[in-house]
Amino acid sequence: MPTIRNDPSTNGNGSKPIRQILALARKQGILRARDLAAVGIPREYLTRLVERGELERIARGLYRLAEADVSEHHTLAQVAKRVPKAVICLLSALRFHDLGTQAPAEVWIAIDPKARRPAVEDLPIRIVRFSGRALKAGTKDHTIEGVAVRVTTPAKTVADCFKYRHKLGLDVALEALRDGWRKRRFNLDELWEMARICRVANVMRPYIESIVCRAHTQRSGGFSAPAVAQLEPA
Repeated sequence: MPTIRNDPSTNGNGSKPIRQILALARKQGILRARDLAAVGIPREYLTRLVERGELERIARGLYRLAEADVSEHHTLAQVAKRVPKAVICLLSALRFHDLGTQAPAEVWIAIDPKARRPAVEDLPIRIVRFSGRALKAGTKDHTIEGVAVRVTTPAKTVADCFKYRHKLGLDVALEALRDGWRKRRFNLDELWEMARICRVANVMRPYIESIVCRAHTQRSGGFSAPAVAQLEPA
């Protein structure tokens, strides 16, 4: 290992590079080895801090503070750090929004059709390709463990599940639709807009009509049956 000035093993947290690394880790939540290059700090400091128990290596090239709290969506943060332009979608987005009962073993991400496949072998990911508005519309940035994670909205997630119903199963899409409507995670306008963007409006329409009309008969207020009839053709 190359010799490092202000060796962390002897200078404690008074070393300026050490303070910078720990500050970055606190700010970003998850630190990439390449982040040090931007501030001119040798990567060898990461190894020393791991040996001292101040940082923890959580995946190839990814580190966090050893005492950092780990959320239930920790893997999403890891994937977002490694693939910053990816959008968390489909089953992983359902899990994030607490819709349905799916518990995917992989993180589902959407990337542009022309994007190079991410070189991520040590994290469990499933890649789908969205293009145009289908990739950009209906997404929202969330902060998980200090990392910006882009996730499809509940309405977009449901529409995506209908689009990928032959891969996921129609039962998954229907469960997500019913659960999302019951929990009021979207309104009719949001859902219909995402259905049109994903080009599944004709597929979704009878199911939307069914749940809205059923809800209307069970309680007063909310969307009325006439509102469903006013849905524009896809």
